[in-house]
Amino acid sequence: MNTKYIDLINQTFDFPQEEFVLEKDHLLFHDIDLNKLVETYGAPLKFTYLPKISDNINKSKVWFNNAIKKHDYNGNYNYCYCTKSSHFKHVLNEALKNDIHIETSSAFDIDIIETLKEEGKINDNTFVISNGFKRAQYITNIARLINNGHQNCIPIIDNYEEIDLLSNEIEDNFNIGIRIASEEEPKFEFYTSRLGIGYKNIVPFYNKQIKDNPKVQLKMLHFFINTGIRDNAYYWNELLKCLKVYTSLKKICPSLNSLNIGGGFPIKNSLAFDFDYEYIIDEIINQIKLTCEEEGVDVPNIFTEFGSFTVGESGGAIYEVLYQKQQNDREKWNMINSSFITTLPDTWAINKRFIMLPINRWNDSYERVLLGGLTCDSDDYYNSEQHMNAIYLPKYNKDKPLYIGFFNIGAYQESIGGYGGLQHCLIPAPKHVLIDKDEHGNISTQLFREQQKSQELLEILGYDKKSETHTIQYLNTSAELQLADK
Repeated sequence: MNTKYIDLINQTFDFPQEEFVLEKDHLLFHDIDLNKLVETYGAPLKFTYLPKISDNINKSKVWFNNAIKKHDYNGNYNYCYCTKSSHFKHVLNEALKNDIHIETSSAFDIDIIETLKEEGKINDNTFVISNGFKRAQYITNIARLINNGHQNCIPIIDNYEEIDLLSNEIEDNFNIGIRIASEEEPKFEFYTSRLGIGYKNIVPFYNKQIKDNPKVQLKMLHFFINTGIRDNAYYWNELLKCLKVYTSLKKICPSLNSLNIGGGFPIKNSLAFDFDYEYIIDEIINQIKLTCEEEGVDVPNIFTEFGSFTVGESGGAIYEVLYQKQQNDREKWNMINSSFITTLPDTWAINKRFIMLPINRWNDSYERVLLGGLTCDSDDYYNSEQHMNAIYLPKYNKDKPLYIGFFNIGAYQESIGGYGGLQHCLIPAPKHVLIDKDEHGNISTQLFREQQKSQELLEILGYDKKSETHTIQYLNTSAELQLADK
């Protein structure tokens, strides 16, 4: 009988796959022996496989450029990285090896941009697309970047007041874009995105605030829908509505030359994942060209802002199964040595699915289980809702350690989880390992950050002498300011 875990996988999926292969009973991910990784660094741990970032960027570039060539499309393609998906320097350093541009979301992003410029990683030719609702500091930082010569910084107007706010702080003429407030799917909780300006209001907004404004030049129309790029009637309908706005604007605004279709490419969340990226891109380029030809306007340059697609498939986490609890006749709980809420918050917040596979013991028999985290929160679990199918793992054996891996977790989990700060129930954040591969295929690893220590958490909470000193200094400063006011 086929009772081994490897038999289950072979019967259920096409296996091995591009990134997953088996060596004896150990799982390899992009040729990385994950069992050796655990032997070297222990578990729990998170890792980032840096070459996957460049790989996905260049795949997208090839797909778009092939479509542009096929359709004789008279515009160019610009790949922007959406920094909010992962701000880490090692991520930006890897992404910027590939002649890309940057999309920002908040004030501190601009500080990162300026640091990258100082280090020579980007220059004034790099497009900086500044999205988001812009509070005072964000406006100030954008203005500083532009005033210092970065004319390719394009603030995307999110509301009617932003042009005046920017004009007050930017010294010379500057370029802008406008974000369309797309209409959400009928099943969504609200009808229209809170971001951007409504379809019907964009042309009147241009005529009122931009057309006769000598300081501002409209260069870009920005389009993105919450559900991302999907091959369904909703996406194609919203794209066509966007193109109608673009062609209407283009007829009265000669400076408009770019269309930003945002991000939203899905990433692999199952061994059965199937998404035809090339077809979708080909059809997007085709629809843009057809619409522009029908309306008699030039096609726009294309910008994308892929975040999850850029960095998501580079990340992974490995946990050890500590113990098994048989709670009733049906439910076996495998308890991991970390927390899902703190290390993979999207599994808890939005029932997000990730690829989950054991690292070792593939030749052992298997059983159906639930996975539980260490916190005392009843929601700290990972089950078939997130995983799409029932979870099967090699049978628990207290004398044979079992390690499990979660893959393609590289986007958003650290920022949403509050990296470096407090974690629920004070479960420490795991160590983080960076993995690289040279031109000869040699794999190297380095420890980016150790597991959180008690002293770090105590300092945040105010229990150590250093935090007491900070408090005293703050109180003294406050007192001095009050005296100065008097």
